[in-house]
Amino acid sequence: MKILVIQTAFIGDVVLATPVVEELHRQYPEAKIDFLLRKGNESLFEGHPFLNKVLIWDKKINKFSNLINLAKKIRKTGYSKVINLHRFASSGFITFYSGAKEKIGFDKNPFSFCYTIKVKHIIGNGKSALINGSGRHEVERNLELVSANANSTIVKPRLYPTIEDFNNVQKYKNSPYICIAPSSVWFTKQFPANKWVEFLNKTNVNVFLIGANSDITLCEQIINSSTNKNIVNLAGKLSFLQSAALMQDAVMNYSNDSAPMHIASSVNAPITAVFCSTIPAFGFGPLSDRSFIVETKVKLDCRPCGLHGFKACPKGHFKCALTIEPEQLMDTLLTSPL
Repeated sequence: MKILVIQTAFIGDVVLATPVVEELHRQYPEAKIDFLLRKGNESLFEGHPFLNKVLIWDKKINKFSNLINLAKKIRKTGYSKVINLHRFASSGFITFYSGAKEKIGFDKNPFSFCYTIKVKHIIGNGKSALINGSGRHEVERNLELVSANANSTIVKPRLYPTIEDFNNVQKYKNSPYICIAPSSVWFTKQFPANKWVEFLNKTNVNVFLIGANSDITLCEQIINSSTNKNIVNLAGKLSFLQSAALMQDAVMNYSNDSAPMHIASSVNAPITAVFCSTIPAFGFGPLSDRSFIVETKVKLDCRPCGLHGFKACPKGHFKCALTIEPEQLMDTLLTSPL
């Protein structure tokens, strides 16, 4: 049996799709499972034990011609099942054109009319979930797509750093440390640099700042503004899996509501997730055994202001972030064994 899983969204979405791979392998241990993702995310699956092949869609160069060529390649492969976690038309077209006997995905996809099985994807605006606690995690929503024989308990995200990945970061593990991923694509999801600095000024353990090349300047700004002299900027120096290997043995990891939080969950690393404009009730919170949520204690009528965040605070005050106190982050560190 050949199975294709599709998730061509961002890094965090791909990590949250890994439980589907785990569950498919459990149900069909002899199946060849392939995964389609966007170019740039493929290193997440280097050495993955349950994947036969990773297919890559380059969205930045010749986007639509690449899409057509990819769809033809997928159709020629002859998959028995195509499971599409992505909710937009591009992946829906690939699913439609695949020729698979079983086409499975969410009802929000414009091509869901062609699915043999379609599942409701319900997030809501988060307000009702805050009140009655009805919010479901995205992992649970994804697992509904393969729920016929699924386990009753939630399957956690899972990445597989290699021995080489662990060896590459071993030099940073000589004494207790924390990792901080301070950046986010969205301004209103990102804990402000000065607030990270306030927290860092209270710490006395080694600190590694992690992120992409685009985060180097932010990390340098934080280091230059802090009185803590034990901070190392690793932004742009580690792969996804090397970051996961480093996070796994940290005393604590800190992240915004963004991909590094899910990467921490994928290796069951301790994680403190800082939620500014968004809320855990949307279903994208951390899943590690030692997980903590930090958010404002102030009641704000404007929070949450959106599912993905904005480039600027719609109200202009950004109170959802600025009213979070550094002591809230310190509290989770103090619960950790040093």
